Amino acid sequence: QVQLVESGGGLVQPGGSLRLSCAASGSSFNINTMAWYRQAPGKQRELVAAITSGGSTNYVDSVKGRFTISRVNAKKTVYLQMNSLKPEDTAVYYCNADVGLYSSGRGYYTNDYWGQGTQVTVSS
Repeated sequence: QVQLVESGGGLVQPGGSLRLSCAASGSSFNINTMAWYRQAPGKQRELVAAITSGGSTNYVDSVKGRFTISRVNAKKTVYLQMNSLKPEDTAVYYCNADVGLYSSGRGYYTNDYWGQGTQVTVSS
């Protein structure tokens, strides 16, 4: 079992910055891709940024140049640095991790885990 806990959300003015953190805990053999998704009211959940175990990153076009995803593998933690925030960034942000696990009964296998979400509100 793997648990993801997000932190760092809150209320910020347009143009401001926030840094989201997501820490994984529990049994894990390997964390593959980690990602941040977001869902605004009335909208579909979208992938914001992703980072592979090797450090390759991808971003949705709307945040390129403003957001930076990073990870510290030893801490099993992924971050999302959000700069130049816009009201359109307002959403619940969810951490996601693709995890490789091991059990004596099943051997090695992969699973997908989600955090509970953290609210980001960009408003004057």
